[in-house]
Amino acid sequence: MLAHRIAWSLPCLLVLVAVGRRGRELVRVLGSSRTRWLLLASTLLITVNWLCFLWAVSHDRVLDSSLGYYINPLVSVFLGFVFLGERLRRPQWAAVALAAGGVLLLTARHGLPWISLALAFSFGTYGLVRKVADAPPMLGLLVEIALLTPVTVGYLSWLRVRGDGAFAAGDLTTTLLLAAAGPVTVVPLLFFADGIRKLTLATVGFLQYMTPTGHFILAVAVFGEPFDATHLAAFACIWTALGLYSYDLKRRLAPRSGR
Repeated sequence: MLAHRIAWSLPCLLVLVAVGRRGRELVRVLGSSRTRWLLLASTLLITVNWLCFLWAVSHDRVLDSSLGYYINPLVSVFLGFVFLGERLRRPQWAAVALAAGGVLLLTARHGLPWISLALAFSFGTYGLVRKVADAPPMLGLLVEIALLTPVTVGYLSWLRVRGDGAFAAGDLTTTLLLAAAGPVTVVPLLFFADGIRKLTLATVGFLQYMTPTGHFILAVAVFGEPFDATHLAAFACIWTALGLYSYDLKRRLAPRSGR
């Protein structure tokens, strides 16, 4: 699944770059050694994030993915403080502490939620790296996908030779879904990469907790994954943290909007 996401994303991006006539701009991006190293780092980070998410969904751990993406906004807040000098106010510190408390509760009862932490820190750090990289969203994503394409195409070719490939293997629905992995991957990442350059990491983190809400509803209401009192306490800590952070953000932005 990951290999198809990458393989089908490349032609989508090449078409967009060609239509936009951004070839020279791509050459400029690649001409900077610092940018090349940063994009290599972001490539590794997004690969780890994709792999962890696909593993979680495939192994009935959607609740863990929900927890990870709930934690992610607060990880972004903390990374902005550590690496970009973004100031944290007392409510933000309290929110980070509450989220950490929720993770500790789960660790004490069910062990370290490694998949949740891997998702949160890989994507939070990816956002940080893309924010400081001197690369427009589309071109940066193209470089990331291009770096991964040789490996993924080689892997898919190997599967095809073995007779284990799922694409064009007789199931039209599966074939179409795999092909759709390209645009489904490219469009959200382009929006994200554009937003991360225009907004503070704290604001981006705040917006991102809509996704884990969907994951949470699916995990508990649709997939029937275990959800005990410890999970409830841990999620309550994190929801309280996000509520506190949201209130503080709204209060801080209100004077700017004239309200």
